[in-house]
Amino acid sequence: SLLDEATAAAEAMAMARRVSRSKSKAFFVDSNTWPQTVDVVRTRAALFGFELVFGTAADAAQADVFGALLQNPGQNGEVSDLTDIITALRANGAVVAVACDLMAQVLVKSPAEMGADIALGSAQRFGVPMGFGGPHAAFFATRDAHKRSVPGRIIGVSIDARGKTALRMALQTREQHIRREKANSNICTSQVLLANMAGFYAVYHGPDGLRTIAGRIHRLAAIMADGLTRAGMAPVNSSFFDTLTVTTGEATAAVLAAAVAAGYNLRRVDANTIGLAFDETHTADDVAALLQLVTGQSADVAALDAEVAARAGALPDALRRTDAILSHPVFNSHHTEHEMLRYLKRLQNRDLAMDHSMISLGSCTMKLNATAEMIPITWPEFGNIHPFAPINQAQGYLEMIGSLDAYLRAITGFAAISMQPNSGAQGEYAGLLSIRRYHDSRGEQHRDICLIPRSAHGTNPATAQMCHMKVVVVDCDDKGNVDVADLKAKAEQHSANLACLMITYPSTHGVFEAGIRDICDTIHAHGGQVYMDGANMNAQVGLTSPATIGADVSHMNLHKTFCIPHGGGGPGMGPIGLAAHLAPFMANHVVQPIDGPHAGQGAVSAAPYGSASILPISWMYIAMMGGDGLKRATEIAILNANYMATRLKGHYPVVYSGENGRVAHECIIDIRQIKAACGISEVDIAKRLMDYGFHAPTMSFPVAGTIMIEPTESESQAELDRFIDAMISIRAEIAKIEAGQWDAENNPLKHAPHSQADLIGDWDRPYSREEAAFPLPWVGDNKFWPIVNRIDDVYGDRNLFCACVPMDAYES
Repeated sequence: SLLDEATAAAEAMAMARRVSRSKSKAFFVDSNTWPQTVDVVRTRAALFGFELVFGTAADAAQADVFGALLQNPGQNGEVSDLTDIITALRANGAVVAVACDLMAQVLVKSPAEMGADIALGSAQRFGVPMGFGGPHAAFFATRDAHKRSVPGRIIGVSIDARGKTALRMALQTREQHIRREKANSNICTSQVLLANMAGFYAVYHGPDGLRTIAGRIHRLAAIMADGLTRAGMAPVNSSFFDTLTVTTGEATAAVLAAAVAAGYNLRRVDANTIGLAFDETHTADDVAALLQLVTGQSADVAALDAEVAARAGALPDALRRTDAILSHPVFNSHHTEHEMLRYLKRLQNRDLAMDHSMISLGSCTMKLNATAEMIPITWPEFGNIHPFAPINQAQGYLEMIGSLDAYLRAITGFAAISMQPNSGAQGEYAGLLSIRRYHDSRGEQHRDICLIPRSAHGTNPATAQMCHMKVVVVDCDDKGNVDVADLKAKAEQHSANLACLMITYPSTHGVFEAGIRDICDTIHAHGGQVYMDGANMNAQVGLTSPATIGADVSHMNLHKTFCIPHGGGGPGMGPIGLAAHLAPFMANHVVQPIDGPHAGQGAVSAAPYGSASILPISWMYIAMMGGDGLKRATEIAILNANYMATRLKGHYPVVYSGENGRVAHECIIDIRQIKAACGISEVDIAKRLMDYGFHAPTMSFPVAGTIMIEPTESESQAELDRFIDAMISIRAEIAKIEAGQWDAENNPLKHAPHSQADLIGDWDRPYSREEAAFPLPWVGDNKFWPIVNRIDDVYGDRNLFCACVPMDAYES
């Protein structure tokens, strides 16, 4: 999944440039593309100097471009056969992306059948609330030949140690956490939860159910079109799936007002034109009411319905989809609530989540998502509102967003907050974009050097590259701090062209940099700006702030520090805080402009306030905790990390600590000496932790051969002790390997994780079944069973199967 349709379109443009053989610097954009998508694409194109060429889809065939974005159905509802246009574009070396409607694709000829290279769009229509703009998963599909150029995460198929089919993240060397500034994208958190919701919608309804839903939607639109035509107001678009564009002339304002009074929001296309779109919640009564509102005449909807049914809708045969969809058994098996519930439960049982045990992923802040915080997002008042609804219908949302804005300004010390970025990486992008715009406004377009510490998150250099900046790496010293001498030398060297520094505080090494203010002052002295990566904000709140240390802009991971769930990969929210001088340069929105000094600035997300419907979670957290509670949470997070570091350091070396001998909110333990002594790696320890019922901490970041542990303030001492005891027990197991009691390859760590199949099968290992699956007495009280054994990563990268395999291949 990607973040939303608009950012997926921008990623398609970037991917097209990577794979296109054309020498052109121009990218074609269909004039029938949604304006919010154009806004986001324009923002990204400007950074790379791409020329955007606009025109009708037919104009694209003659364009000299490296890529093209076509919309089908278009924003006016027109459905087209783009085959000839795509053929012409591809013959000239262009890569063609088609933004499409997922529900329309049930009935309409697919982008692949038309010859497109990329298909993208929003999956919101598959069972996800509008939520004032999100979160919604975007989908992004491409030809097999381009799989290594795709942005974001790919789940591939591999095999485990028993030869059983298993799933894993594949082709990871494309992405920011490994490839850094050379990555395909800066994507980290995306929209996994929403992608699953959309997927389950398809599982529950299946191909037949979806055809029924899509057919009914189209039928309502066709009835409306016939009624309009009979009244002398034939729609502008001759073919359609669910959307009609109608010329209403001087009556436009009156029609829109009457519709609102009757409970309908129609789209104002321009002063003379309106748009109507139908979905599965509408009925024939809605069609009758809308015909009366738009035409001023009543209509016999039943008669119109009969005529539409007789001709099987309004889609020409040439535009109809004829190939099978969703043929995999999973989409044809679970069509009752009982079956669906049991299927969901089976999948749930395979996930080691926080309802089972702590997840100590360093730099991820996997803290409690309290039930009280979650309840409001289930309310229809938050779910059932369109992001472009009239402002007077969204006053409650805007009051909540304004209140959260004030909370975040108080916490960060910044003058302004932008809620638009819908992930932490998007926050980085929005923040660096504001810095670029600031320098440009001062006639300093040449400032394009971004200093980044070697220990930085991979998103930092990837984001700098997205903003067309040149990355200069700053070294770290042997205590985990930024090497201030190296930073000052490089700031001096690049002074004339220095744009910014990206720095994480506390550092990714888990320490508070004592020289942070000196570092920020150095950058400012050379005309640069300081971007603070807010990934570790959980160690700051109430004790210090980005503004206090001297940062000019920072993102906040609401899905980490401020309690929005993000396990599995999203949703997230990454609003940015900005100092007053950068506030005029934060993102705005072309469809629903946001009041403020930043009028006219381009967007970074499809919706004005990003994934607005999950903002109540963070609002609830801050409101319930209050200032004292937030400070206390930070103190406990730091205390918990130091407690773990203190208990573990007698068994594993703690790599870094601050001047006072303490860590911040996370600690890094060193596995390199163990690996050198007996071959046991951080991967082996991570796999073995599954047998103890724990999710692995972060591996080999920011230092290869280490494990980074972040307990958060949410965990009790009892839970911390269980994890520590597991790590100490594993160290004792390693000692047996070091002493030669267990073979270097035939031992519990190298065979971990152990599944039920291991225990019931033939046993020829030098350790007992009990040592394998129940290594400590308390493990059996709440045993988590991995359903697969150790996965063959090399096999998975060599044999990436994007096609579906039979469901029984995944059964335990």
